[in-house]
Amino acid sequence: MEFVFLGVLLLVPLIYLVMTLARAQAGAYAVSTAAREAGRAFVTASTESGARQRAGVAARLAFEDQGFGGRGTLSLSCDGAPCLRPNGRVQLTTTVTVPLPLVPKFARGVVPLELPLRATHVAVVDRFRAEP
Repeated sequence: MEFVFLGVLLLVPLIYLVMTLARAQAGAYAVSTAAREAGRAFVTASTESGARQRAGVAARLAFEDQGFGGRGTLSLSCDGAPCLRPNGRVQLTTTVTVPLPLVPKFARGVVPLELPLRATHVAVVDRFRAEP
């Protein structure tokens, strides 16, 4: 009887820890993938307006793939103008806030029970690209 009680007592926190680490890992993978894929989509576009739209779609797909649809954000900055000039560098930063599992919403307002994650990726435009 004591073995069953101690087993359940230790198993419940262990399962919660595994769930929390799994969500944190999914969030870390989501931000890194979103930044990388948005950079790739941006530098391979033909126009700058199309590039921003493609980068946003790529980041959104990466966030949705890991279950963070509507939670992630993307920001980008160029090292010069225009962004898509040959050998230009584009810095993309993605962020997502991962809520801890099984925490009620009323407790989230009192205690910060979310894990903010951010990733940055620098994408380089092909140096042999024709000027837009």
